[in-house]
Amino acid sequence: MNSAIVAVAVSLTPVPVAGQAPAARSQAYTAPRTPDGRPDLQGIWQVLNTAAWDIQDHHAQLDVPAGQGVVEGNEIPYQPWAAAKKKENFANRLTADPVRKCYLPGVPRITYMPYPFQIFQTANSVVIIYEYVHAVRTIYTDRPHLPGHIDFWLGMSRGRWEGDTLVVDSIDFNDQTWFDRAGNFHSDALHVVERYTRTGPDHIAYEVTIEDPKVFTRPWKMSMPLYRRQEKNVQILDYECHALEEQAEGRLK
Repeated sequence: MNSAIVAVAVSLTPVPVAGQAPAARSQAYTAPRTPDGRPDLQGIWQVLNTAAWDIQDHHAQLDVPAGQGVVEGNEIPYQPWAAAKKKENFANRLTADPVRKCYLPGVPRITYMPYPFQIFQTANSVVIIYEYVHAVRTIYTDRPHLPGHIDFWLGMSRGRWEGDTLVVDSIDFNDQTWFDRAGNFHSDALHVVERYTRTGPDHIAYEVTIEDPKVFTRPWKMSMPLYRRQEKNVQILDYECHALEEQAEGRLK
């Protein structure tokens, strides 16, 4: 072999730091802190996947990009009757999807809609403002859930900190939202636990546990990264579904 080629190959070979295994090189990220010492999650974030169309693996279709699923194991553990209902929803998705009627997407779907959202923090709350239809979630971190059941499109959320992870526990949902455009659905017994963990300057690891004993045989999980928007002067803009729908209908008349 040509000695020059050997020299180049050797020079391009990564050399580990002495006494350090390759896996040990990466250090755990330490997030910046808010004035009260909590990890700072503030900023404008967005998901870059196709979960809003289908949270499971799916091929490309008209107006639907192909995508890899975000469900752990790619399996949703429906009860038999619910599996049949999901198929019915899928068959009628072009008109039955609640988002097509401009309803709020629900949780967690609003997180992975193809629109950004902004996180604000105070000492006793986390507020998330979504670009989609100006939706707002106030997640109190200093009080428990209220007694009784009240129906909300985005549920009732309470937060707590587990180390550097914000854990958001949400209940009190109605049964009018889906998890995606593919017809995956839930009942009013839905219980959602979200986990937000800063993993780098521009990334949050987002994990969701879904529990609904009326629909599923066991709890199941989804996970995905959230990406910080990097554009200069980026801000949350307007997406008012009903107004845009009326505007479109007016153009068709």
